Amino acid sequence: MKTMFKKPGPSPAPPRKRTARVRLTELCAGYPGRPVLRQLSADIPGLAMTALVGPNGSGKSTLLGVLAGVIHPTSGETHHHGELPPAFVPQRGAVGDTLPLTVRQTVEMGRWGERGPWRRLTRRDHATVDAALDRLGIGGLAARQLGELSGGQRQRALIAQGLAQESDLLLLDEPTTGLDPEARERIGTLLTDLVADGVTVVQATHDLAAARSADACLLLRDGHLAGQGPPDQVLTTSALAEIWQPA
Repeated sequence: MKTMFKKPGPSPAPPRKRTARVRLTELCAGYPGRPVLRQLSADIPGLAMTALVGPNGSGKSTLLGVLAGVIHPTSGETHHHGELPPAFVPQRGAVGDTLPLTVRQTVEMGRWGERGPWRRLTRRDHATVDAALDRLGIGGLAARQLGELSGGQRQRALIAQGLAQESDLLLLDEPTTGLDPEARERIGTLLTDLVADGVTVVQATHDLAAARSADACLLLRDGHLAGQGPPDQVLTTSALAEIWQPA
């Protein structure tokens, strides 16, 4: 008896991963008795570095808080097209020097969203933490206390915590403020590499050099969008002079 074998067909293509991108529509947000963002509509492109630029009080950190889900809009809409919740890296000053945390413990907190703070991390969690430490070049600092680190080392530990969340949208609040030129350049190179690896990066910054090296820019003033687009078109001398002129 002759047995007939059916020739297998081509393997199905793996599901296509969605690119993280964000659309804001007439967004209003702020704090009790203090509105900050006012009717803000903008697009944040996927697989790109977007810089949020503006003076203190312009709404950069509030917008990051909305994108991270820690501040709820009072009106308007936010559409995040991505696979996972965003990863948020706060300013270094938001994490106290006196907290009894090692670098490894700090990065492990990035896995709490998967396991919760009271559950033991899995082997895969530990591998993810190790990969984040290595990616930031701080594996040798894993046992050090946060308060013992330089500003650049501490910032890299916080970014490693964000990487450990394995999100496709990374939000950073002033990641290079107060760092020396070498540390700023190292972090800038790292963020560029992350975009090349498929991560959408949004950073609030006062560093105009970092903003000009981004792919896109949102220029904010008094909670309003003053400009958006490529940095060379948005961060013009006249626009910056107008934004930073005294009220």
